[in-house]
Amino acid sequence: MTRVLYLHGFASAPSSSKARSFREHLEGVGASVEIPDLASGDFEHLTITAQLGVIERCAKGQPVCLVGSSMGGYLAALYAARHPEVSRLVLLAPAFGFARRWAEYLGPERVAEWRQRGVLEVFHYGDNRMHELHYGLLEDAVRYEPFPNFRMPALILHGIHDDVVPVASSREFTVAHSNARLEVLESGHQLLDVLPYLLPRATGFLMNGAKPSLK
Repeated sequence: MTRVLYLHGFASAPSSSKARSFREHLEGVGASVEIPDLASGDFEHLTITAQLGVIERCAKGQPVCLVGSSMGGYLAALYAARHPEVSRLVLLAPAFGFARRWAEYLGPERVAEWRQRGVLEVFHYGDNRMHELHYGLLEDAVRYEPFPNFRMPALILHGIHDDVVPVASSREFTVAHSNARLEVLESGHQLLDVLPYLLPRATGFLMNGAKPSLK
């Protein structure tokens, strides 16, 4: 049976509509799907390192396919670059260059304020309310490469109207990685309006080339 880990985006949750749609579709064709809570119940102290630890504990060193959305896509790429047992990846608007993008988005003044105060107020879509986020996220994120050098087959699906993670970042990645194929879609960052296309496209890519899991 093909094992798939779905990695949700920043300030999202395993219960998101996109995560649930992927689970339903993949399980419908016989895959085993896990959707871990990447924050482990502690969003305030979220870091890249801690999230990679969650993925490692779920994967258990066995062959696995990864589907990642936005920040989850970046995490999937980082994990695959360090774990050759990953079979294939589907990356949905992956947030390559996460640390640099966050610093640019906030600007020098807000980054300095975040560092001084220690926390930043952000909206959590999974909880539908504001949460504090510790500065440790940015401190930790700068330790990681912006474009992870994984070599497994990957399908990248990115909206041309994405105003959160511009499609240029995925184009830059695929120019340097012949193992990755980019499809640019008439959509924005969430890609929810193109799910009827995404789901069978991603499923076919994962199921047609993935290695079976170890028993």
